[in-house]
Formats: sequence, structure tokens, C-alpha cells
Amino acid sequence: MSQPQWDSQEYESQLASKAAALRQRFASLAAPALEVHASEPRHYRLRAEFRLWHEGDDLYYIMFDSQTRQRIRVDAFPAASKLINALMPKVLDAARPSRTLRHKLFQVDFLTTLSGEALISLLYHRQLDDAWQAEAAALRAQLRAEGFTVDIIGRAHKQKRVQEREYVLERLQVAGRELTYMQVENSFTQPNGGMNQQMLEWALDVTQGAQGDLLELYCGNGNFSLALARNFRRVLATEIAKPSVESAQYNIQANAIDNVQILRMSAEEFTQAIRGERQFRRLADIDLAGYECNTIFVDPPRAGLDPATLAMVQGYERILYISCNPETLLDNLQTLSQTHTIARFALFDQFPYTHHAECGVYLTRR
Repeated sequence: MSQPQWDSQEYESQLASKAAALRQRFASLAAPALEVHASEPRHYRLRAEFRLWHEGDDLYYIMFDSQTRQRIRVDAFPAASKLINALMPKVLDAARPSRTLRHKLFQVDFLTTLSGEALISLLYHRQLDDAWQAEAAALRAQLRAEGFTVDIIGRAHKQKRVQEREYVLERLQVAGRELTYMQVENSFTQPNGGMNQQMLEWALDVTQGAQGDLLELYCGNGNFSLALARNFRRVLATEIAKPSVESAQYNIQANAIDNVQILRMSAEEFTQAIRGERQFRRLADIDLAGYECNTIFVDPPRAGLDPATLAMVQGYERILYISCNPETLLDNLQTLSQTHTIARFALFDQFPYTHHAECGVYLTRR
């Protein structure tokens, strides 16, 4: 795609084209009418990463064109949140006159929230000492004095220096309730916060009236688990990444939710456990037989569901599937549609002005 103009008219046009392409791609499955969820056309990204380019004592942000790999100077980034755009020049203004902050700084990562918190990660090709710690602390104090709720992390090879917190707390408004989520640096979070709220509300809507319990694979920090808990008796969720599991446990407590259980294991391991093919000590205190999981929720990586997990998923009455890759989704649905009917089909435009399409599908047994 050409460089976007970041206006609503162009956005509506590209979204219409994306939706049309998705309808054509899935036409063979006789899916229901596509529900299209539009993003804000500007300032929708809550995360951004920029490389740093040094010219003498000056430095500025750059990105690389995905096609030509040409270096592009970035003084503002309309896709990123207003908070990221406000912080971008302030980090450079602090680093330019400071050899301690500037020396071998090669990347700056920003993580922000809809609720106004920010985490800035400064990445270096050198080890960080106490002098760096002091100047980073001064920068944090300066930004906080200016009204920013911000923390700063320094990273180098096998080294991480945290000023105070290595996470932000997001507060999402979901179907009339506020949910708090710990989002940890370098762990996966939904990049488009407004779209995330739409996804959670859609998932709640399609599972209204669900009976029994919910099984969720790839739960991350509990983003969907916590929102969906109100529609089910209990939620049993799996996640393999330790930081995400710890965040999910924190989020359960922060939201006073008492019907969500997080298991640290992969989808493949859980499939072996639920089939009785393998025993796990971490499940010693979990009564898997006591769960009545009639609904399964999957949000797999781009590779989609592996054959064993796909076969296991077919054993459930209702399937909620969020996909970041239409190609693998289509492949999985060709199998799932042999036993299930597609009841709802949605496009969530996580990344405007790109070909990327996030999809939601709700299936019920034939």
C-alpha cells in the first residue's frame, strides 16, 4: 500500500476494500454476513518501536520501508497514540545533550494505554551503569513533573534496569464494566486498544446465554478470559509464557474475579492431558473432570491450530475463534465446518492502512 494520508475518507475506502477481499476469500464456506468493526483512523496504536539514528551530536527516530528497506526519518507517527507522539520529542530532547543517555542508544520502545500510562524502554549496545540509572531517574522525574504517568526501563545485552515498574495498568470499558489489565514490557498486548474493546464486546455478545464452562487456549494476560468470565460458570485457560501467566494472575485479583483458573501449559500439552495421554504434576490440584466446558475459545499464533488441537477443538459444542491470519483461519475452518456451522463472522481492523485482517468466528455444532 502507498503511504496513508491518515484521513477518515481514505480509511473508509481501504477498510471497504479489505472487507470485500475477506468476503471473497471465505465465499466457499457460506459464512454469514461479515460484521465490520472499524478502527479510529489516527492514533490507534498503543505500542511503537523506533530505531535511533545518530548524526554527530544529533539523533532522531527512523523506520525502514518494508519494501525498499529505505531509511525514513520519523518526527511524528500519526498511527501511534497521542501519548506516544507527545513523549517522542521529550525523550530525544533529554538524550541529545546527555552522553550518558545517548551513547550507543539504538532503539526506543513505547507502550501506552487508553487510561494514560506509559512505559519507555531504552535499548543500548553497551552495559548500563549507575550514572545511566541516575540520568534515567531524572528523566522520569521530569516527565512525571510535566504530568505524564510514565516509567523507564533500560535494556542491554543480558541486562535490564527498571526505574520502578516494568508494566502499565490498562483500564478498558467493556459492555458497561471497567476491567484492569497489567501489561508487561516485552509481553504481548493488543496494539489497538479501541479495537480490543470492540473485540471483547463482540465476544461477549456472541456467547450470551452460553451454558457450562469455557476452555480458552493461548490466553495471554487474560485479556479475553476476564471479560468472558461473566458469561460462563467457570473459565479454564492455558498459557505457556510465564510473564503472561503472572500478569493474568494479577489481573484476576485486580478485578476480583473468582471463576477463572489459569494453567501454565501449551495447547498441545493440554490436549494430551484432557485426552488422558499424559499426566502433569502442575495439574495435580485441578479437577479437569469437574469442568463442563461446552465452549472453547482459541486465539492462536499466525500458524493457526495444529492438527491435534484442531481435532480436539471439534469436540466442543461451540467454538469462538479469533485469528490474526486469514490464510490459516480459512484452512482451519475448512476442517471445522465439517462438524460445525459458522454462526457469526467479523473483521476487526487492528491495523488500518495495511493488508492485515484480524477475524472473529463463532461456530456451533451442526
